[in-house]
Amino acid sequence: MLHLLVSLVPLWLCLWPDYCNEEFEYQTMSNLMREFPPAGEDQVTLANWRNAPFSSWAFSHVREIIQTADIPNNPEDIWRLQSDPSDLAGLPVDSGLNLNGYLDATYTDAFMVIHQGRVIAEEYRNAAGARIPHILMSVSKSMLGALSGILADKGILDTAAQVTDYVPEIAGTAWKGATVQNLLDMRTGIRFDEDYEAISGAIIEYRKSTGWNPLEPGEDASDLRSFFNEISDTDGPHQGRFHYVSPNTDLMAWIIERAAGTRYADLMSTHLWRPMGAETSAYITVDRLGAPRAAGGMCVTLRDLARVGLLVANRGKRGSDQVLPEAWVDDVMNNGDPQAWAEGDFAAYFPGRNMHYRNKWYVERGDNPMVFCIGIHGQNLYVLPEQQLVVAKMSSRPAPLDPEVSLLNLKMLSALKQHFGEK
Repeated sequence: MLHLLVSLVPLWLCLWPDYCNEEFEYQTMSNLMREFPPAGEDQVTLANWRNAPFSSWAFSHVREIIQTADIPNNPEDIWRLQSDPSDLAGLPVDSGLNLNGYLDATYTDAFMVIHQGRVIAEEYRNAAGARIPHILMSVSKSMLGALSGILADKGILDTAAQVTDYVPEIAGTAWKGATVQNLLDMRTGIRFDEDYEAISGAIIEYRKSTGWNPLEPGEDASDLRSFFNEISDTDGPHQGRFHYVSPNTDLMAWIIERAAGTRYADLMSTHLWRPMGAETSAYITVDRLGAPRAAGGMCVTLRDLARVGLLVANRGKRGSDQVLPEAWVDDVMNNGDPQAWAEGDFAAYFPGRNMHYRNKWYVERGDNPMVFCIGIHGQNLYVLPEQQLVVAKMSSRPAPLDPEVSLLNLKMLSALKQHFGEK
């Protein structure tokens, strides 16, 4: 049943944060990480944590696998979510598939629907729970985009500046001549193959530098900031097509730290997590020298992810407090380049859709625009401001990318829009 009385845990679990007990986090899982020590076939390690079935446990226990930095909330100032539970399990999504079946088919760990500021549905599966942070993968990029907007509004960050104005150490790399806004919009001419299933090449070295992959025997440890100097080739102009390069976002985090003189995790806490009224502290993976994996390593609870969506739906406001700059929300919604999108890497995943990408957020343009975030293995945040509809989803889908699931997600959203009365 898709409602606040979560069916897979004791009836009272996760209704309210004060009553959530993490000892009940194991629900429908196998014996992963249950023995002391676990049997070899049940052990989650740095070598297998992103692979199914290990990911169903690992994505909610990242800090037990990789070095992390905390992003504290303010427990004295929590944005309380109002509830209006409704049973949506039988809502038709596709031919022969209802919403509950959709959640099964897409390897859902956590799912929430908020309409008109009220939580309509909330469900947890596998190792997920209301107070257990789950990895966002590339939805982490969108969190950086929001932080960048706040810092730019405060005069701390200049998005028109050259990246080398902040980080002259990379003047000899392919990023020379790119602007901060180019990084935010994924419009740099960097030659980098974002192949998530590659077993060799630059993306593997990138993951090793961030601490996400184990080193080979005898291999020297790297680090993220050193890795940037290995990217020397271009494949097009800056300010050209939408070209998805995850290291752009990690470089952006370095720029943010340089601009503010403060480490990234603390900036996220000070400028977004605390003012937003996050219910739970978040965290982010860091390399061996403390550089944050801003491109994919942020781990947050479902409810706090949904709170970010509410901020966007409310034009940056939490009540009367302006947490995200209203001008930044307008910039995201209106100032992306649909031509750059059409010529870019992801247009095939959204056929026939009028799209753009701005400040690390995706936007479907039109009379009822949708702004959203995407992370591999099924992490999603969808916001429809006109309907005041927010959908947050966390998953442990085996495939990093799946075009069929991307289309199924859009059908799920269409079903919810119709259910709540599309404007």
